[in-house]
Amino acid sequence: MSKKYLRFSQRKGYTPVSEKVQIDGMTPELRNSLWNVLDVFLFRAKRPNSFTAYYFPSGYSELRVKWIGQSLWVGYFKQPLDTLPSSTTSILEEIRKYFFSCKWFEVYDFLEFILRSALVDKAVIRSVNQVLEEELSAYRFIEGVFVQVTDSQEIESIEAALSDDKFPGVTKHLRRALELLSDRQRPDYRNSIKESISAVESISRTIVGEKKATLGEALKRLERDGNLHPALKEAFLRLYGYTSDEGGIRHAMLDEPDITADDAKFFLVSCTSFVNYLKTKIAKQTHS
Repeated sequence: MSKKYLRFSQRKGYTPVSEKVQIDGMTPELRNSLWNVLDVFLFRAKRPNSFTAYYFPSGYSELRVKWIGQSLWVGYFKQPLDTLPSSTTSILEEIRKYFFSCKWFEVYDFLEFILRSALVDKAVIRSVNQVLEEELSAYRFIEGVFVQVTDSQEIESIEAALSDDKFPGVTKHLRRALELLSDRQRPDYRNSIKESISAVESISRTIVGEKKATLGEALKRLERDGNLHPALKEAFLRLYGYTSDEGGIRHAMLDEPDITADDAKFFLVSCTSFVNYLKTKIAKQTHS
């Protein structure tokens, strides 16, 4: 991803440079840039995915705009389909009016719906994430949802863990942890943490071949088999020392009232990194 471009006046100090990460809001520049991605890649696109479109002189794809309009009208706005405007121009006007008048978090709701569409390919998602980075947004679109992840290495770690289909049980836990963390209406940080821990337990049990082993037992077995450095084993045992069913994260910690998004994010990133580490170790042993 590219870095935020600084204009001449900003480089010379004549105009200020905003360095504030956008967590609880959205600047007009960010909203405008996100709209431009949709306008260029979807509404004006000349090679729709799996669609043969007729193009107006304005450059808009009639079939694509109408398909997106119908999807939004029924699936997002929850409006009767017979109230959808008949012309492409009117559909775009309604979509644009909503996009530039809705609240900042509703922009992410809207984009989340659009980016899950069959019309959207990786190039669109890359462009959206690039805009989010350049405009210092705290969010990125990962595996179908917007997540508050500001570090590129964290994003790479999560994506790597979720893109691997060799351990479906692990992927299922991590994807659920991500969904619970990123739910802006009803975030569930406690259960997100539990799912992240379950992913580590799942891959550890799978590697050692003991389905009922606790996380502590599995980590010790991994160390004994040469798959985990003793220092890392001790670090994880201490970090997740309260994760056992006897009185840990499923009980005492999760009874605390102040579990935050930062807590859940920390566990998600830590667990995905550990999962990726174990996968790398196993892959090296397999090919050695």
